[in-house]
Amino acid sequence: MDRRKTNLAKYFPMMRTREAIIKEIEGNPTLRKKYEEWSEEERKNFLDMCTGEKGIKILYDVYFKEIMNPAYAPERMSELLSVLLGREVKVVEVLPAESRIADEESLLILDILVRTTEGNLLNCEVQKIGYKFTAARASCYSADLLLRQYKRVREQSVNRTFSYANIKDVYTIVFFEISSKVFHDFYKQFCNNDNREVLIHRMKQVSDTGIEIELLQKFIFVPLDIFKEMYQNKAIDTKLAAWLTFLSTDSPERIEELISGYPEFRPLYGDLYNMCRNVESVMDMYSKELAELDKNTVHLMIDEYREEIIKKDRELSEKDRELEEKEQELQELRDRLKQLEK
Repeated sequence: MDRRKTNLAKYFPMMRTREAIIKEIEGNPTLRKKYEEWSEEERKNFLDMCTGEKGIKILYDVYFKEIMNPAYAPERMSELLSVLLGREVKVVEVLPAESRIADEESLLILDILVRTTEGNLLNCEVQKIGYKFTAARASCYSADLLLRQYKRVREQSVNRTFSYANIKDVYTIVFFEISSKVFHDFYKQFCNNDNREVLIHRMKQVSDTGIEIELLQKFIFVPLDIFKEMYQNKAIDTKLAAWLTFLSTDSPERIEELISGYPEFRPLYGDLYNMCRNVESVMDMYSKELAELDKNTVHLMIDEYREEIIKKDRELSEKDRELEEKEQELQELRDRLKQLEK
C-alpha cells in the first residue's frame, strides 16, 4: 500500500502557497528575470522547497548559518558537538577565521571556529564535495589551529609564565555532503562485510608500541551521503542518527519522522520556513547555491587533474630510477669488458 506523500505545510503553517509565491515573482521584474533564467527543474525544486512539497537542504550556506551559527544559537552547536564527541560540550565563544594557511577558493559551505568551556578549539566545516587530499588538508589546518591556540595562550599568560599544560585538544570536524572515494571504499570493504554501522570516523594519533601519550590533534569526519545510504530504510533511533538526518535529508517523509521522534528539531525547521517567506532573499540564496554547484564541479575536476599529475610524476620517477639502474648495470659490464680486454 502506497503511503501518501507528506507535505510539510501541515506542520509549519507559515509556509506560503505555490500560487502566492508565483504571483509575487511575476509582479516583480527583477525576481521574474531571475526566475526565468532557471531551468524548469530548478524552478520546480525552488517552489517545492518553499511550499513543503520537498524539505529544505540544511547544508545550504544561508540556512546552515541561520540556524547553527553559535554567535546567536550556541546551544544548538553545543548539542551537535556533544553528540559527535560523546561528551558534554558547551560553546562559549566564536573565534574569527583569521589565520587560514592558504587563500584558497574552497568547496566549503561553512567554516566555524569555536572555543569551549574547557578551552578546546573546535573547527567545524561543511564541504559540498570532499577534497581529493582530505588527510593532508585536514592535517595542515589542524596544525594551524594548534599553533593559533599556542599563540593565544602565550599572549594571555600572566607575567609571561607560560605552561604547555594550558594547551588543550584541538578538533577538526568535517561534514561531507558528497564524500571522497576513500570513505566509500571503506564502507564497501568493511561495513558491508562485517555488518558494522560506522556513521562517523573519529581519529587521533597513537603509538605503535602501545605507550599512551595523549597528543592534542583530533579529527572527526562525517560522510553524510554514506549515512543516508545506510539509514534509508532504518528508523531514526539515536540522537546521532537524528542530527545526521537533520543535516543530510530533504525528504518530507524523513523530516516528518524526525520531528515526530525528536520534536526539539521542529523549531529549527520553523526558523528556516520563516526565512522562506521572504521570496526575494530566498531566491537570491538559491541562485548562489546553483552557481556554487557549478564552481564545486570545477574544483573537483581540478583536484582530479592534480591527482592524475601526481600519479604520472610518480610513474615517471620510477621509470627514471629503473633506467638509472639499468645504465649503472651497463656501465659495470663495460668496465668488466675493458678489464678482460686488457
